[in-house]
Amino acid sequence: MPITIKKRDNEPNERLIRRFSRRIQTSGLLLRAKKRQYFEHRKNKNHLKRDALRRLMMRAKDDYLRKIGMLEEDTYGRTFKSRTFKRS
Repeated sequence: MPITIKKRDNEPNERLIRRFSRRIQTSGLLLRAKKRQYFEHRKNKNHLKRDALRRLMMRAKDDYLRKIGMLEEDTYGRTFKSRTFKRS
């Protein structure tokens, strides 16, 4: 149901905007819009498996590059976000 606000006689624009925003807040429309903003559909089994395999392959590739010395680590054992390759 749309919310309609009509301007009254001799009503300033600021007052009209204030009335409109108050009506929006009391209707709960703003809360529903914010909840829907980040809604994500559930992924099916094939998408979940594909994403898990992709993560495993990336982890294996990083481990291999780290083992041969082409990927540097910080003091905590994590790799840097930007991959820095050593040139020989």
